[in-house]
Amino acid sequence: MKLSQLPIGKKGIIKEFTDLEMSVKLMEMGCLPGEEISIQRIAPLGDPIAINVSGYMLSLRKREASTIILQ
Repeated sequence: MKLSQLPIGKKGIIKEFTDLEMSVKLMEMGCLPGEEISIQRIAPLGDPIAINVSGYMLSLRKREASTIILQ
């Protein structure tokens, strides 16, 4: 399952990334494989989404979230 498909309030574990270039950016922001991640809020038009990872809130575009594969 991709992060962009995760329902609000549900948790997942980051498994891998589908985009090498985007994965570097995401890992610098704390989205590391093995980290627990959850969606907190989704904007009214569906983009961006607010996630909780590594103890802080992060805002991602849906395109960026779709590159994160969950276990």
